[in-house]
Amino acid sequence: MSTHTTAQAALPNKVKLVEVGPRDGLQNEKQFVGADIKIELIERLARAGFQNVEAASFVSPKWVPQMATSAEVMAKIERRPGTIYSALTPNIQGFDAALAAHAGEVVIFGSASEAFSQKNINCSIAESIARFEPVAKAAKANRLRLRASVSCAFGCPYQGDVPLDAVADVVARMRDLGCDEIDIADTIGVATPRQTQTVMLRAAAAFKIDGIAGHFHDTYGQALANIYASLEVGVQIFHASVSGLGGCPYAKGATGNVATEDVVYMLNGLGIETGIDLDLLVDAGMFISEQLGRKGASRAGNALAAKRAG
Repeated sequence: MSTHTTAQAALPNKVKLVEVGPRDGLQNEKQFVGADIKIELIERLARAGFQNVEAASFVSPKWVPQMATSAEVMAKIERRPGTIYSALTPNIQGFDAALAAHAGEVVIFGSASEAFSQKNINCSIAESIARFEPVAKAAKANRLRLRASVSCAFGCPYQGDVPLDAVADVVARMRDLGCDEIDIADTIGVATPRQTQTVMLRAAAAFKIDGIAGHFHDTYGQALANIYASLEVGVQIFHASVSGLGGCPYAKGATGNVATEDVVYMLNGLGIETGIDLDLLVDAGMFISEQLGRKGASRAGNALAAKRAG
């Protein structure tokens, strides 16, 4: 079969990386991280060249204490021209806070797994997406970018397999809300490359492929392979977390997102342009790891740091 050769020829020349460490990564850290550290991290990442940094989450501090400083962080970061600073907005109150904080993009979310939706936010998938209608309308009225994240698209800690139809249905609902970009997320890190391609192609049947992003956790060590598999079918946007920060509070044993340093190292090796300065990215990873008092989870980051030191 010559499919592999054909797929290889189709790799994009350029990809967009969305850095999610300051929000998705840090919100799952047990020790509190102060606003000044978050600000420094976001500014370092912007300087490294990210076009899009997930910087804040306007959720109730009761549920996510780590994000209680979001308004302060957004007020004090030095904004880099051309960088989009995103904020997660679970409801219209969150949207209003994100608007006041001058977020460049608001992020809504829904699960492809009915069981996960019930356990996570105590309502059905359909109900959860209906709740975002006023947020989507407000985003459009205020000319803000609107992004949606589809969690558990590859597997669920409660129901196991997630049907392809369920993924396609949520993608179509998010499309109908007017989303500019839709993330297909492997929340618990169970996906494998062939499955990844199947899910991405099914999502692309419901939404433009150049607006679909891959969001992979590395629980089973498959994230880089899944990113490569996604590249082969035309996906050009990926999420990653500096130094592999994070996890998922609702998915037992789930590790953080794939480490951004590892993704950039791989893409550099493939000759795919990212616009990211890997040295500055490694610095940012070393900075936040030092603040958290532990070694970073990025293999490439640790190797490059050791090479410098040696």
